[in-house]
Amino acid sequence: MPRPQPLLSFEVDTSGQDTSLKHDSFDSEVRRTWYHYLPLCFLLFLMVAPCPSLLIVLVNHYLLALNKPIAFVIHFLITFTLEFLAFASLMVCVVRDPGPVYMDASDHDPIHQPEDMGLAEALMSMENTDDDCSPDKFCRKCWVPKPERAHHCSVCGRCVLKMDHHCPWLGAKCIGHRTYPAFVHFLTCITAFSAYVATISISAVRWSFENPLLVPDESTPVHELLLAAAGVIFTLVVGSFLVYHVYLITTNQTTVEALSPFLLLRYIPPLPVSMKLSEPPMEEELSYNQRRVVRDAHRYVRMYDVGWRRNWAQVFGWSKPRGWLYLLLIGGSVNGDGRSFPRNPRSQDMLSQLAARLEKEA
Repeated sequence: MPRPQPLLSFEVDTSGQDTSLKHDSFDSEVRRTWYHYLPLCFLLFLMVAPCPSLLIVLVNHYLLALNKPIAFVIHFLITFTLEFLAFASLMVCVVRDPGPVYMDASDHDPIHQPEDMGLAEALMSMENTDDDCSPDKFCRKCWVPKPERAHHCSVCGRCVLKMDHHCPWLGAKCIGHRTYPAFVHFLTCITAFSAYVATISISAVRWSFENPLLVPDESTPVHELLLAAAGVIFTLVVGSFLVYHVYLITTNQTTVEALSPFLLLRYIPPLPVSMKLSEPPMEEELSYNQRRVVRDAHRYVRMYDVGWRRNWAQVFGWSKPRGWLYLLLIGGSVNGDGRSFPRNPRSQDMLSQLAARLEKEA
């Protein structure tokens, strides 16, 4: 009878090959193909397309028709500054990693950490007191330590720190802990740009209809009408999305948390064994009445709401002396490590009430 092989061996490899853990094995991302970038290319086209018409309106209306060079310079600087800031934050969202779940080597002291660490040393170095490495905090799909508020993206095939949502418009990437400030900054700049262009275009259209003989070019009103319509549409569409994220920041929620009420089941106290539920309970294990209780509790249980000032400071606060420059340019830098967050002091009592109601509906 052959000798059974162990599932995990701690024997030292003397072959000289590198057995150290790689970041790719912990955080492997699905390789993107060319069609994943088509929405991003279309988004870039939408951002650049109004610029020629905008220049025509500014030159023909404010310089040639009204003869107001100061107004022309002011409108030109405001519109194209907003356009530049939108491109800057968009570049950050596309280029920057949204939030890797692995521990970077820079997070540790390089003096006390060896340069090459094998698999056995890496596994034995995980302390049992670390909540991120407990069995119930591992992702069941990519098998990496899953910190608090981290979620697995099935499209990207990886876990993301404080994942907000997956956005196909930004190169098929997720919006997470490290890119969320830039994403909100991008929405703000696009909304402000669209509203400003709509305002000056509507004013120019009104003047052109009232003074048709003074219009320097017959095509100018057409450009004004197109800009006004596009500005109003994008202001309503992107602006409503921005208002929703302002609400999420104020209540310290992500899009995933706001749309998934059953995430509360991860945090409720242990339920009686007689209920025969998993730990934590799964949505499919609950009855109809219990699911309705969870949905009702999701309306008022805010796990991480610590007041609107501190909620906004977690996203847009800065610790460096010139951090406000990064806030204006790209939405600010990242605050915190993305693995631990202060909780609402009343959340534990509300979760206990939720657990009692679930037990009552059993």
